[in-house]
Amino acid sequence: MPLQNFLVHLLNRFFGTAVAHLLTLIGLHPDPVAPINGTFTMELLAVLILVSFFIAVRLSLDVERPGATQQLAEMAQEFVTGQAEPIIGHGYEKFIPYLTAILLFIGVNNLLGLLPDVDTPTSNPAVPLGLALLTFAYYHWQGIKAQGPVHYAKHFLGPLWWIAPLMLPIEIISHIARVLSLTIRLYANMFASDLLTLIFFSLFPFALPVVFLGLHLGVSLIQAYVFMLLATIYIGQAIAHEEDF
Repeated sequence: MPLQNFLVHLLNRFFGTAVAHLLTLIGLHPDPVAPINGTFTMELLAVLILVSFFIAVRLSLDVERPGATQQLAEMAQEFVTGQAEPIIGHGYEKFIPYLTAILLFIGVNNLLGLLPDVDTPTSNPAVPLGLALLTFAYYHWQGIKAQGPVHYAKHFLGPLWWIAPLMLPIEIISHIARVLSLTIRLYANMFASDLLTLIFFSLFPFALPVVFLGLHLGVSLIQAYVFMLLATIYIGQAIAHEEDF
C-alpha cells in the first residue's frame, strides 16, 4: 500500500469518527468514512518531520563540535537572516522564526511530492491559500503593532487627504491581490510540476522521469524561497515608517 494511502487509512481508523463529528458541529459535511484526506495527512507528516528535526537539533547542540542537524539548522537560519536583514532592516530578528517556519514548512510539503504515489500538499489550492491568509494576517498585525492602528491605517489613504477616497479601494484591492498572488503562484507551479512528472512517469517509466524529479526538486525549493521572500517584503513594507521611504 502506498505511503499516503496507508497514513490516510491509519488516521481515519483512529481519529476519523472524532474529526467527522467535530466538522459536523461547525457546519461542514465531510465524508463519514474518510473525513481526513490525503492533503491534510501529508501536512501532518511535514509537521512531524519538522518537529522531529527541531528536537534532534535541540538535543545535539554543541558549540565546539556541531553535528549535521545543527549545521543544517544554522544554514537555514543564516539564509533567512541574509534575506530579511537588508529588506526589513532594524528589528528584523523578531520575524526570523516566522519566515524560517514558512520556508521550511512549504519546502518540506513541496518535497513530499518526490515520494512515490504521494500528491504534493501544496498542489491543493487550499494549502497555499491557508498559508497566504496566515501571512496576510501576520504582516498586517505586525504593521499595527509597530505603528499603531491609526498610523498604520494612513498607509491605505495615501499622502494627501483629498485622494484618500481613491487610494483606499486601490490599496485594499492590492492587498487582496497579494493573497491571490501568493496562492496561485505556489499552487500553479506545484500542480504543474506534479502533473508533468505523472505524465512522463506513465509514458516513460524508467530513466527519463528522473529528470522531471530533479525538476520537481528545483521547483519545490524555488517556490518555498519565493513565498518566504514575498512574505519578507510585505512585512518590511508593513512596519516601515514614512521617514523610511
